[in-house]
Amino acid sequence: MAKDHTNFFNDVYEVVRLIPVGRATSYGAIANYLGVKGSARMVGWAMNAAHTIPDVPAHRVVNRAGVLTGKHHFETPSLMQEQLEAEGVEVEGDKIKDFSKIFWDPSNELAL
Repeated sequence: MAKDHTNFFNDVYEVVRLIPVGRATSYGAIANYLGVKGSARMVGWAMNAAHTIPDVPAHRVVNRAGVLTGKHHFETPSLMQEQLEAEGVEVEGDKIKDFSKIFWDPSNELAL
């Protein structure tokens, strides 16, 4: 019997909706916040399925080094970068410049 990942994906999307304009986070940071540290790949699967959901800013989720690894899941390979740059985030060579300054950690920002 296949596992139903719908609830997990929805939890991921709820976190992604909270990422402020001009900031970005990583798959691993979201997994850690959701209590499934080490499940960054599963967050990636959720993000791959999010590109048709208008209110989920998938372009703000990158790998731990700030690389736009999900860009191929957008309508065009340059759309992820274009969306980040429209929010004032500098991207060079498919990587967010000064990622440590742009990085939004949900475990810190959404602390209870």
